[in-house]
Amino acid sequence: MAASGFMNLTVWQRAMELMRESYKVAEKLPHTERYGMADQMRRSALSVPSNIAEGHSRSHVGEYLNHLSIASGSLAELQTLLIAARDIGYVSSPQLARPLSLALETSRMLSALRSAVRRRGRST
Repeated sequence: MAASGFMNLTVWQRAMELMRESYKVAEKLPHTERYGMADQMRRSALSVPSNIAEGHSRSHVGEYLNHLSIASGSLAELQTLLIAARDIGYVSSPQLARPLSLALETSRMLSALRSAVRRRGRST
């Protein structure tokens, strides 16, 4: 399968890695959280790369920025869920080191991409 344009974006690749790591964390949550925190964690983790991809595939800069904004919101939600899982005692800090590091990196990359898309929109 040929790679779509969004698949070449480093931020999308990082968000996919974050999604995989977040799914691993969700698996560690107690069974009682299967349809609560774990399900919400998986949804928000999948929303980040999905919205990056969808936005990249849109024709208008405004639509792209809107989807990047949604991705950023989902990322903040995911970070909150990961921290909450730690604070409640479901997972340890070492278990969250990689996902939280990826979340921070993805957040920075998303911010940079949003700025670049805004600049590009002003120049067209």
